[in-house]
Amino acid sequence: MKDVIRTVKVKLDVPDERCDDLHQTKEQFLHCANTTAAWAWRHPDNHCVTSKQQAETALYERLRDETALTANLVQKGIRRAIEATKSGVARLKKGEPTSQPQFDAWSVVYDKRSATFHRDHVSLSTVNGRVECEYVLPDDPAETPIGEYLLNEDYEFRMSTLQYDRSTEAFYLHARMRRTTDEHEQSTVSSEAKHRTVLGVDLNVDGSLAVTSTGAFIGNADEMTHRRREFEKTRGSMQQTGTRSAHLSIQSMDDREHRWAQDELHQASNRILEEARNHGCTHIALENLTGIRDRMGGAKRFHAWAFRRLFEYVEYKAEMDGIEVEQVSPAYTSQRCSSCGFTHETNRRSKHRFVCQKCEYELNADYNASKNIARKLLNRLRSGQTSPSGGAPCQCALKSGTLNLNGGFTATVNSTTEGESTDKPTTPVVGH
Repeated sequence: MKDVIRTVKVKLDVPDERCDDLHQTKEQFLHCANTTAAWAWRHPDNHCVTSKQQAETALYERLRDETALTANLVQKGIRRAIEATKSGVARLKKGEPTSQPQFDAWSVVYDKRSATFHRDHVSLSTVNGRVECEYVLPDDPAETPIGEYLLNEDYEFRMSTLQYDRSTEAFYLHARMRRTTDEHEQSTVSSEAKHRTVLGVDLNVDGSLAVTSTGAFIGNADEMTHRRREFEKTRGSMQQTGTRSAHLSIQSMDDREHRWAQDELHQASNRILEEARNHGCTHIALENLTGIRDRMGGAKRFHAWAFRRLFEYVEYKAEMDGIEVEQVSPAYTSQRCSSCGFTHETNRRSKHRFVCQKCEYELNADYNASKNIARKLLNRLRSGQTSPSGGAPCQCALKSGTLNLNGGFTATVNSTTEGESTDKPTTPVVGH
């Protein structure tokens, strides 16, 4: 069965004060694409790079620092250049004249991670937050592409392109719509119904950097803090010297520190993805990091940066595995009992010990929070289901089984009931 794909051009009503945000977003998006093209195009001296993963590994960090784009838009810019490079290499193999790809046309690629598509408006990510744009619809859309595809619930939004018409100073969304046959849709739904499992991840400034709902205690936040302070002490001593040699040494140390932090966060993100793959997870839930710098003291700002980077690493790596990564509010996740739901500040006895004052459920506090984070996303997924039968089953991935939305626990083979722990683990995964 083949999918039916249609592209619909619809004009956007962009607020006047937000037009410049879209223009700046375009400039930075094209910067990502052109920077990648210049790096990947190595003809005639060497082979051109056509691997998206290789390009992202080499350029993602740099482009994130050079732009104010979200992670997804940076990735899309990189991938646009790699696709163009692939086409150029194909032409070279045929003996056709070609050259390094150059991007100057006004366009930005959006998908469901960087845009929220609705039937009457779209929310687009920009360098200055989201912008809500209403569609300019005809009075009678019947028998027009807009009516047949854009407003047709049988069609779903796919990756779309934002473009700008300079002559009319108008923005247009070229919305890519897809419809599948009933048989194919039923097969897809049946497949998804078997695999709708959420991995919750709690992030910490002390103890383990990340704790998952499967009981994996990942990274060492205390060690990262210690290493960070050692770098700061050394840097401070060099700054007091004030010589050119000391200045060059500080620059070298800054690079070394950045590489060390990157490596630590990449390892942590790989462990999180490994947990998700091993437990057949379709979703990963992390805390919403919006405003985290304001919530944390100056001594912990490094962790705020680390949390943001870790989320970005998990997000773009998960995309390769088809796993969705979403953020949920961290409110009360440390005070709520993941067993009975009772919420009170006295439940959190210490940094690492949680004891429910109602049901006396006792376990590691960070592990308890990770399960609550997973459950928040479960509730959101469940609320979005419209099937009379309840849709696909939603469940948390736990260290010895799965927990569905209604609280029913299913143990894995050869496992005991879900393990309780009040201390930090001595093995990488609690209960294994």
